Amino acid sequence: MSAIDHFWAVVPAGGAGTRLWPLSRSGAPKFLHDLTGTGRSLLQGTWDRLAPLAEDRFLVVTGRAHRAAVLEQLPDADPDQVLAEPSPRDSMAAIGLAAALLERADPEAVMGSFAADHVIPDADAFAEVLRVAVEVARDDWLVTLGIEPTFPSPAFGYIRLGEPLAGRPGAHAVETFVEKPSVRTATDYLATGRYRWNAGMFVVRPTVLLDLLGRWHPEFAAALRRVAADPAALEAGLAQEWEGLPKIALDHAVAEPAADAGRVACVPASFGWDDVGDFDSLATLLDGHHGGDGRDGEEQGSGAARTTVLGAERLVRAIDSSGLVVPAGGRVVAVVGLEDVVVVDTPDALLVTTRARAQDVKRVVADLKESGGEGLT
Repeated sequence: MSAIDHFWAVVPAGGAGTRLWPLSRSGAPKFLHDLTGTGRSLLQGTWDRLAPLAEDRFLVVTGRAHRAAVLEQLPDADPDQVLAEPSPRDSMAAIGLAAALLERADPEAVMGSFAADHVIPDADAFAEVLRVAVEVARDDWLVTLGIEPTFPSPAFGYIRLGEPLAGRPGAHAVETFVEKPSVRTATDYLATGRYRWNAGMFVVRPTVLLDLLGRWHPEFAAALRRVAADPAALEAGLAQEWEGLPKIALDHAVAEPAADAGRVACVPASFGWDDVGDFDSLATLLDGHHGGDGRDGEEQGSGAARTTVLGAERLVRAIDSSGLVVPAGGRVVAVVGLEDVVVVDTPDALLVTTRARAQDVKRVVADLKESGGEGLT
């Protein structure tokens, strides 16, 4: 797999992954964990997927509290390639900072932003789509990779495809971005064949991204360029400017208005993708790997249903049960007669819920924060 000329991989590594508590916490968010049983964390998997295409052209943007862990997990990264945000400001600030630095470092750069906590098993299919997106981005489009939906999910935003781009096979104009719909609306979307999941993957020339940002948020773009004006004084620039930057996602700050202005293109992608948003999606992801590597539970008892295990299978006893069990506390976990249950056992916290209520785990984290549950969040 050959590298792409002047392609830079930007990896935002932030967020606490509260729906995956108690595995994912603010001090050890989900991108630092091996959630797929491969022996590599989600961050390392992202690096592995992008390294053949970017070679050593990486920028990872993470929080100060996580920078040391990121460097430990990525021994091939130069410390200067791992940028530490003074505080979380959402994706526009993180990706915009990388764009401002790359604008000065490489005038021919095309950057691709890919979250550190996504799972894409087929690296070759991903690379093929990315190569198309990079060439479209060289024509000054803001390009997004649109994932082919496999079911009418209400958990993702959607991209409505417009007409094919002239001279760029495999790419379409984007008519609009749509917020998370109801299941009924998502079902209607899929029936048209014109919608793709918005996975938040963007490919663009740094100057194009900052100029688009400047069109709707001029002071925001100017502040990012001031921070990057003297890379040798980056810390001082961040100290002066960072806390004044808006907390806004790239989608809302740039992608949505740029689509309305006819500046966004999409390369539809059919490779498998998962953002591992909660324990239900994790269970579904692991079910796809059943029978290969010891991550799946045994079928025990009469008429047993399968329980998927992430971790040491020898610690789990599942009888007439189905769901997901994570024995991360080192103790035996027994589940009897429960369907579609989620049990996550860690040394200091135990979670028991159902797959159907997996999205509500974030409420536990919110309650712990309100009650002063230090160390648990």
